[in-house]
Amino acid sequence: MPREYFKGTWQEDRSFSPAVATRGGRTVWLAGVGMWRDGEGNSLAGDFEAQVHASFAGIGENLARAGGKLQDIVTMTVFILDVRHGEQFVEIRKAYFPDGFPGSALITVAGFAKPEMMVEIQAIAVVGDE
Repeated sequence: MPREYFKGTWQEDRSFSPAVATRGGRTVWLAGVGMWRDGEGNSLAGDFEAQVHASFAGIGENLARAGGKLQDIVTMTVFILDVRHGEQFVEIRKAYFPDGFPGSALITVAGFAKPEMMVEIQAIAVVGDE
């Protein structure tokens, strides 16, 4: 599915595109995913990096059910509990999107539905028609 990433200047260092254009495909609206436990039910409380990876894994599973993959994400809204984790999130996200960054907002919040949560990611993807 054709996709065009419009690169900015400073946005590249922050691992997001100021705009992404798509043609064709099916839009998938994803609910927010914030993982305070891993797949085996073990607590991830206090481990920001593990929560980010688990959240991306959960989003990937949800997208797979709709016929997509993480690289189909065109925009995401990321909510973090502590602004000091912003740079860490940016570095982790770079590894998930090597071929072009989605649009994004990174927002610091006062809290989540579960007190153990440190991050929640909501996304929109465009999945190819094939």
